[in-house]
Amino acid sequence: MRIIPITVVDAFAEKPFSGNPAGVCLLDQPLSREEMQDIAMEMSLSETAFVERTNDPGVFGLRWFTPTLEIDLCGHATLASAYWMVQSGWSSEGETMKFQTRSGELRVKSEGGYILMDFPLIPTFTDTHPFFQSELFGKKIVQAAQLRKNWIFELENEEAVRSLNPDISLIASHSQEGFIVTAKGNGEYDMVSRFFGPNVGVPEDPVTGFAHCALVDYWNQKTGKTQFKAYQASKRGGTLGLEKHDDRVWIKGRAVEVLTGSLKLD
Repeated sequence: MRIIPITVVDAFAEKPFSGNPAGVCLLDQPLSREEMQDIAMEMSLSETAFVERTNDPGVFGLRWFTPTLEIDLCGHATLASAYWMVQSGWSSEGETMKFQTRSGELRVKSEGGYILMDFPLIPTFTDTHPFFQSELFGKKIVQAAQLRKNWIFELENEEAVRSLNPDISLIASHSQEGFIVTAKGNGEYDMVSRFFGPNVGVPEDPVTGFAHCALVDYWNQKTGKTQFKAYQASKRGGTLGLEKHDDRVWIKGRAVEVLTGSLKLD
């Protein structure tokens, strides 16, 4: 029997039971893709991350799984992984961790109580959705944009984003992965958002790093700004610091460990 350690970390969180929980497995022995998927299904979190050492110091393999499939990019599970690697001695404060992923190399480090992540900017293109053209579940659409596998809908104000009551089955029918809903913040935040991803097994994600790689591009095109304080207005909620650097996005957030245990595999 194999014993696989696993930790649940709340990412983009200042305290437990906020932000976005992710499972993190730091692997001293390899797992098959099927085993990783089974673990992610068992954990039933939006993402579970699997980290493996490589032959190069400071370079690690990183993969992300929802309960139903492997995905290309996940911000909160990367943040959770980096946080737990520092806590577990796999890395140290101020040391750059290089992750080999399906989205290329990602560079991450822990600094001053924050995790700083260097992610790819996701281009967005203004367009009109073929089904949701003027309204989204009773809220006026200011503008819509496409990105690969997802749509962004800008609503009139922060309250419209917070109070949106979506039909998840309709989102599933009219998207490849899901919808990002956003608006300009009222004051404290430059932008607010929510993410609904029913086609990746996540009806509503608490805090979504990859979505902000697209939102930075979207709001940069509209405002010219390159720095943002963002809030994802899910029930749990989470705050992100964002900076655009050419075709990269720097994402900053905190994390909190909430559970540590082990899985038993035959």
